[in-house]
Amino acid sequence: MYTNQFFKNKGPFKLKKLFKNLDSEVKINDVKPLETANKNDLTFLVSTDYSELASKTKATACLVTKKLEYCLPMSCKKIVIQNVLFELAKVTKFFYPDSDIDYPDSSLKKPNKSNFSSVKFGNNVLVGKNVKIGKNSIIGSNTIIESNCIIGKNCVINSDVLIKNSIIGSNVVIQSGCKIGLKGFGFIPLNKRNLKFPHVGKVIIKDNVELASSCTLDRGSISDTIIGENTYLDNQVHLAHNVKIGKNCMIAGQVGFAGSTVVGNNVSIGGQAGISGHLKIGNNVRIGGGSGVVKNISDNQTVMGYPAVPLKEFLKNKKK
Repeated sequence: MYTNQFFKNKGPFKLKKLFKNLDSEVKINDVKPLETANKNDLTFLVSTDYSELASKTKATACLVTKKLEYCLPMSCKKIVIQNVLFELAKVTKFFYPDSDIDYPDSSLKKPNKSNFSSVKFGNNVLVGKNVKIGKNSIIGSNTIIESNCIIGKNCVINSDVLIKNSIIGSNVVIQSGCKIGLKGFGFIPLNKRNLKFPHVGKVIIKDNVELASSCTLDRGSISDTIIGENTYLDNQVHLAHNVKIGKNCMIAGQVGFAGSTVVGNNVSIGGQAGISGHLKIGNNVRIGGGSGVVKNISDNQTVMGYPAVPLKEFLKNKKK
């Protein structure tokens, strides 16, 4: 069974334990997205935007509304409900009860230099248990690396950085003040209170990435937040949960991405642009500074404005 290195899975559970109205002895090992779910996993479907993934899912069971159950294969048990995200939050917390709040890491200590013989540490660095740091990496003063994180070779992590729930490749530069792997902004609004959505994913940063100062990368909720190889983020960029950025991207200062948006390769985004959630941004796209992206963008497009439109259309409207 898959092991989450950052959160302890309390499963497996029988379906009748998870859902009182189901009299099923089927065991569920974990909660996963459509594309990564396997036999004895529970998945979920919230939109026709994911119908292709739904048709190919290998999950044993899926949380789904009546209108979307047709998207799923016959092999997948349909658990038909009214509010998929509400039930998903409750079930995920059942499997991972400590994943809806970021608790302090009680195992933090000064690094034992015998365990990191070729790593250079600044003053007041704290490291959690089972942390791995590659050869010739440098960790700046007052930085915290929490339990089970992995950092590759030849990395430069500057001062006042917090890293948790993250796997970082080699030759990565992270400038001062970055916060990586914290819980995202996810909750289900209810009448009397908001139900916090568990976040059991992680942040994955591939090789040769550079993050400028004070960037914030939220970990994934059910899937992961990912930055591809050779991508550069300027100061104060925010990636919400489940955002995936491709290779060789250049993202200028104060750009914000809402949750679950997927960005292709060789994408450039100007400063202070805002990208809405659950969008697909194609390869070789250019987005002008200050733009508001509210719909998908296909490959090789240049857009600008709020809402963002093709550049020629933006310039034409500007002249009116």
